[in-house]
Amino acid sequence: MTTRTLALRVLPPQLVGPRAQRLIERNMLVSKRAWMIIVSGFFEPVFYLLSLGIGMGRLVGEVAGPGGTTLSYAAFVAPALLAASAMNGAVFESTINIFIKLRYGKIYDAILATPLRPWDIAIGEITWSLIRGVLYSTGFVVVMAAMGLVATPLAILAIPAATLIGFAFGAVGMAATTFMRSWQDFDLVMLFMLPLFLFSATFYPLDVYPPALRALVQLSPLYHGVELVRAFTLRSFDLGILGHVAYLIALGSVGLMVAGRRLRALLNP
Repeated sequence: MTTRTLALRVLPPQLVGPRAQRLIERNMLVSKRAWMIIVSGFFEPVFYLLSLGIGMGRLVGEVAGPGGTTLSYAAFVAPALLAASAMNGAVFESTINIFIKLRYGKIYDAILATPLRPWDIAIGEITWSLIRGVLYSTGFVVVMAAMGLVATPLAILAIPAATLIGFAFGAVGMAATTFMRSWQDFDLVMLFMLPLFLFSATFYPLDVYPPALRALVQLSPLYHGVELVRAFTLRSFDLGILGHVAYLIALGSVGLMVAGRRLRALLNP
């Protein structure tokens, strides 16, 4: 079986459309020359887990878990790091790489000479970022299970949860990239992502925040992603899961619509 055939069978064409799948195939073939960059993305959350969850966790001890239970700090932080890594991977894939292709490589101008349209580009690029995210999420869940940081076999559902986080942030990231004009605009991306990473109940339970800040934290997209992943890894299921899923789907859908329209305006002036 050829590499081309393997690439075409990654996803059924009905899920992303046969034309968008051609762009996924193109990205797969290009990534063969940059496989070290893709593989290295797996280690960042693992290093965070070892340093913060295991290292600092020895100083913190146990923290309050769902339902009045207690759990180790590593078990509390691990699902949050999985959610944050899904956010980081999706944002960097859909901002820096897209910006280079759009502003410098003029890749999309060449692609439009084929039957692909701007909407196919938006769907194809976001789907490609999700494929990478699934690889990282799967590896990280395996590491969590090997370290005894999951409380139920349903932790496998953390993988689609991380994929949903990647969809939400990837779509918004791509939409934001279409408005960027220079590399300096990426400072705004970091200005947005760093507070999300630090203040989305990633390292501390929500109840330790002052009451005035809790509502602000709960508006964070990453907070909903963290709570969703924690629900599956710590076996804390309630109806709040539906709210987290709806929030992320709505955010990703809006981002996808904006990205598609902006690409059409930029590439078909």
